[in-house]
Amino acid sequence: MNELVNLYGIRDPFTSELDYFKKNPTVSGMATEDNKIILNPYAKLKPEEFDAVAQNEAIRLFLKTNNIVPEFSLTKDQTKFFKGTEYEKNTEEAKKSLLARILTGDPSAKAVTKEQRDFADKIQKQINLLTAPVYDNILKPTIE
Repeated sequence: MNELVNLYGIRDPFTSELDYFKKNPTVSGMATEDNKIILNPYAKLKPEEFDAVAQNEAIRLFLKTNNIVPEFSLTKDQTKFFKGTEYEKNTEEAKKSLLARILTGDPSAKAVTKEQRDFADKIQKQINLLTAPVYDNILKPTIE
């Protein structure tokens, strides 16, 4: 998944973004309008937790830049989990957040349905194709 993070890149937050993060320390990171990842310097996370946040945001950017809308339903418990968050009134973004959590193994993605797992597997295959190593010498003719 780090290849996907590298593809989009992490940038420093702009002043307005820093102001938002300061007021919202529980928001650990964001996928930005310029298709970059920003992390909240005010969040009290360990480095490996910031890595997981960056991976989640990279997946969200992958979904955005490829116009992918999750084709599954949220369970009642999942809907309840997002209550009181920015996702409460935006089901599509809630699904994208859940999908990213499923793909990164985030423990907050509880009680994943078969429909959600199947969709996540489909997206993982697409990500793998995008981030697979490219070998320069494949298909190059050899000169003897």
